[in-house]
Amino acid sequence: MVERAEVVVVGAGLAGLAAARTLQRAGLHVLVCEAGDDIGGRVRTDVVDGFRLDRGFQVLLPAYPAVREMVDVEELRLQHFTRGVVADGQALAPPWRHRNAARDLLAFGAGRPRDVAALLAMSARDVLAPARRLKAGGDSTIAEDLARRGVSARTVDEVMRPFLAGVFLDRPLRTSARAFHLVWRSFLRGGGALPASGMGALPHLLARDLMPGTVRCGVRVTGISGDGVTTDRGEVRAKAVVVAAPEVLLGVPEPDWHAVTTYYYRTSGRPPLRQPTLLTDSGELLVNTAVISAVAPGYAPPGQTLVAASVPERCDTGNELEPHVRTTLAQVYDTSTTDWELVETYAIARALPVMPAGHPLRQPVRLAPGRYVCGDHRDTSSIQGALVSGRRAAAAVLADLHSGTLPGDDGR
Repeated sequence: MVERAEVVVVGAGLAGLAAARTLQRAGLHVLVCEAGDDIGGRVRTDVVDGFRLDRGFQVLLPAYPAVREMVDVEELRLQHFTRGVVADGQALAPPWRHRNAARDLLAFGAGRPRDVAALLAMSARDVLAPARRLKAGGDSTIAEDLARRGVSARTVDEVMRPFLAGVFLDRPLRTSARAFHLVWRSFLRGGGALPASGMGALPHLLARDLMPGTVRCGVRVTGISGDGVTTDRGEVRAKAVVVAAPEVLLGVPEPDWHAVTTYYYRTSGRPPLRQPTLLTDSGELLVNTAVISAVAPGYAPPGQTLVAASVPERCDTGNELEPHVRTTLAQVYDTSTTDWELVETYAIARALPVMPAGHPLRQPVRLAPGRYVCGDHRDTSSIQGALVSGRRAAAAVLADLHSGTLPGDDGR
């Protein structure tokens, strides 16, 4: 069977959906081929025994500009985490965030005033300076950047490393400092949150405006030819192909990836923590944990509790680390975890593209006339980067279409 479309998008993750929406709004006939059984890519939510389980611990930063531009954030019914970082049992947040923040900072900084001053100065700059200033200049690792700004090794190890290892899945903090400051800016401006019905609500909200039949799930693209794509269901002829999937289909080297394993537990009795707080751990195994049902009650059936815990840089497909995670959680929550039931484990090898120091914040999305690529590996490794890259790829398609440079296009 041969179908026709003006543009084929390969992959219905955030980048692919952003590209498809932009192209369809410009009046093009778009077909999205998704090999999986649902849309979302890495941003999906499963329902297991009444629990909503995101595929790996994920947090949405509602201050991401692309999120606010592309969806009605109110429709996500966001449930917010406590703003700030919990370190040594204290919640640390910028002093303008809530009435107790200044008090907590003073208590925390009693023995490290220079660290607090350095972090406040850095945070104020990131919040107030234009984004282009954060992108400009040279680059270094996060670890080098924090040291240069006067943050002590002690505070890095106890506060910043555990928190940022959860964000970037990079415990040594070798990630680009420029990328860090852009994410830190959004975190400070809007905190972190979860959609009431799970992170999978975001791609479904993006896809809602697409015309019926635009997205075909369960269709695997097996090759790209000069006039379209071949799939396991037949051939689709198109002027342009946008690849928004990790497979190497256009000769673009696949990025290096950070891995993570997230464990979800059902607990009995009283929740180990009632506050919607992300707890970090400075040990060598666990990076963060949260009582997810305290953040978003809809993630658990009524009367039940859901706890998530994540280990970065590991892909524990055999649950070999789970007993050690359970022991660490008992220490973090100061409670017995022997009767906690493991609901599901997500061992994700391709969780987040690596962004080392010097990583370009913007990479080409146009490979040749009619051939384009998008994904957070082309921008920043984030939801923001995925959405922006999809829009950039769509803009490149439209520019080539209007200039008459697409294959088989006579410019009319």
